[in-house]
Formats: sequence, C-alpha cells, structure tokens
Amino acid sequence: MTEKPMQLPLDLGFRPASGREDFLVAPCNAAAVAWIDRFPDWPGPVAVLCGPEGSGKSHLLAVWSDVSQAVFLVGADLTVNGLETAIGGAVAVAVDAADGVHEPDTLFHLINMVRERGGHLLVAVREPPARWTFGTPDMRSRLAAAPLLELGAPDDAVLQAVLLKQFDDRRLAPGPDVLRYLTERMPRTFAAVSAVVSAMDRLSLAERRALTVPLARRVLAQLGYDEE
Repeated sequence: MTEKPMQLPLDLGFRPASGREDFLVAPCNAAAVAWIDRFPDWPGPVAVLCGPEGSGKSHLLAVWSDVSQAVFLVGADLTVNGLETAIGGAVAVAVDAADGVHEPDTLFHLINMVRERGGHLLVAVREPPARWTFGTPDMRSRLAAAPLLELGAPDDAVLQAVLLKQFDDRRLAPGPDVLRYLTERMPRTFAAVSAVVSAMDRLSLAERRALTVPLARRVLAQLGYDEE
C-alpha cells in the first residue's frame, strides 16, 4: 500500500486576538494590567513594561495604544535623527522591544520629546532598565525611575489558559487531555507556549490529524521539551 504523502502547509499566518478583553489577567500580570487600565491617570509621563519573551508585553502595548491613540513603534527601527518623522504629531508613543534600539540615546531623546509635548510614553523591554549596561547614565536613570510594570512567569493554570487562547487564535480546539498533557510536560514559559502551539498547528495540518495526545507527544519531542 502506498503511503499517503504529507501535505505541506502554507504559512498563511493568523491574526491573534489582541483586545483588552482577550488578555488573560492573572497574578503574574495583574499589577501591570491595572496600571494600563488607569490611563491617563498616571503620576508621570513614562512607564516600562518588562517581562520575558511571550509574556504579553506586545499585547498590552497594543491595548494601551488603542486606548491612548499612541503611535506604535519598534525599538530596532528608531534612530535619533528619525524620531521627529517617526512620531509625527503624536502625544502618546508606544515602543515595543525598546531595548533593541541601535542608538541607545534615542530613548533619552524620546523621553524628552514626550515630556515637552505633555504626552505619555510606554516602552516594552525584557530586562529592567536598572540592569542595563548600554546607553548613557542619564537615559538609564530616567527609565529606571519610571514605574516598572513587570509581567512574571505563569503558573500551571495560567499556562493552560494561555495555551487555550493561542490555540483559539488559530481556530484550533484541543481537548482537555491535550492541554493537561502539555501543561504537565512543557517548560513554564510563554515562549514555549508559542513554539508548541505553532508546531502542533503545522504538524496537524501537514498530516491532516486532529490535536491529540500522541501528536502533542511528538511535538514536545521535536522541540526538545519532552521530560519523560
């Protein structure tokens, strides 16, 4: 009997839900969410979102951008000379991966510009600015003095809920047994959630299989996450 060829999936992408109502509020992020929700009643013009990859920084940044009508920028795209063009007439600015700027002093100038306009700035970074070793002391001290909105690592309940959300974003519906199997064996990180969901989506599409525990077991092995 001839083996059925594997279908190669087209990488069409998907649109994740990114509204405020789509964000899972849990102990690991409740303080940060509360700060976003209190806008514009902030005591100062600058705040810093901080957390590991996949912790929801970009999601919260997008939520705040909608509420504040901020211009949304990415750190790696910013330069000192290009700030005026990038910001335009905006009085609210959101910068994702702000610690990825190639010219660190860009953030110093951006803070000054926002202050002069009486506006607000929210930046998302992986490490607290107090730990940074790049850029000028003035830049680091200004960001370190801003409120730090930390997004922590998830517990098992949160991890399972985030798994379910990311599957739902891709219009996939794994059973409780699959979610439980993954949660008990995969790393407790949001980055791992994204990797697992993406891999299961591609493999199930390629082989035209449902999301089952055996498929989950293979994906964890492929990613090096299996602990059995």
